[in-house]
Amino acid sequence: MTPWYPSEQDAMSGLFVQKHVEAVRAQGCDVRVIFAQSWRDTWRQWKALQREGWMPNVVQLNVIQKQGLLALWLKKRYGIPYVIIEHWTGYLPDNQHVSFKGWHTRMMKKICREAEVVMPVSQPLMEAMQSLGFKAKRWTMIDNVVDDFFFDHTHRKTTKDGRKILLNITCFDEPHKNVKGLLRAAKALSEERQDWQLVIVGTGVDYQEVRSFADTLHIPEGLLRWTGELPPQAVADEFHRADAFALSSRYETYGVVLAEAAAAGVPILSTPVGIAEEIADLIVPQEMAQHDPQGFAEYIKQILWGDIESSHNKQSNKRFSAEQIGAQLKQIYESCLK
Repeated sequence: MTPWYPSEQDAMSGLFVQKHVEAVRAQGCDVRVIFAQSWRDTWRQWKALQREGWMPNVVQLNVIQKQGLLALWLKKRYGIPYVIIEHWTGYLPDNQHVSFKGWHTRMMKKICREAEVVMPVSQPLMEAMQSLGFKAKRWTMIDNVVDDFFFDHTHRKTTKDGRKILLNITCFDEPHKNVKGLLRAAKALSEERQDWQLVIVGTGVDYQEVRSFADTLHIPEGLLRWTGELPPQAVADEFHRADAFALSSRYETYGVVLAEAAAAGVPILSTPVGIAEEIADLIVPQEMAQHDPQGFAEYIKQILWGDIESSHNKQSNKRFSAEQIGAQLKQIYESCLK
């Protein structure tokens, strides 16, 4: 059950949930998805499954919202255990736009306590939930899935003119992603050397604002390349063309692009968000990424020219692969049934 899932209206929303579903199906599990924002629609879809004669052995709830009341009811009514995978940025200290008070919070905490396993997608997210008073029988982390073609390093490309390529992938939500901070650092770097290019992939609500801001910086022509939104295989191609990946976000619950960079074997420069402190090759302090362009530029120089080799180039254990994550989830489901 999830309030986020790809649809005709938004093909990217909840894509990470869909990839978990596909990973579990590949393990031989019969999975049905209830994708709904409202309680009424959640109940309607559940009744439709009942009319088909389908009954789950385990329920998975993605994100603790009203849909979780159905998981709780199924446990009380039929003894069906449920697990939770949590992705929501609302728990994070830098993004708490919701007041964790009142009946809604009590409902969320009740749903969390009654789950057999609660799986935040990162350590910082788990710690944020716990600091707000969320309790669970068992906590464990689960990664998001990276498509298999990101792991294929045989198609790595290099630029003909010898320039270093720094890649950034963003949804252009500026209060969240801080692309302007990265652009300010690019401007500072351009005043020292120009044998590089920053490639920015994606689109979003603040795209035009950020493009206009970049124009005011007067970064020399050719040092910025804007690709717009790309399909996943083309994104993987950009990773395999890059010399390093940079993430300048103010907050992340996970950071799927970090996992993709690790799978592609690209050196990673990141602010200390999501899983960055586990896998990044170089961490830039948050204050510097936001307010010190020259300092941020020094970190970019290190990741591009400082002989920092990705710690993931020789990674034999595909931590972010669908096969491994699907097997982990199946094992967790089986532990609940025992």
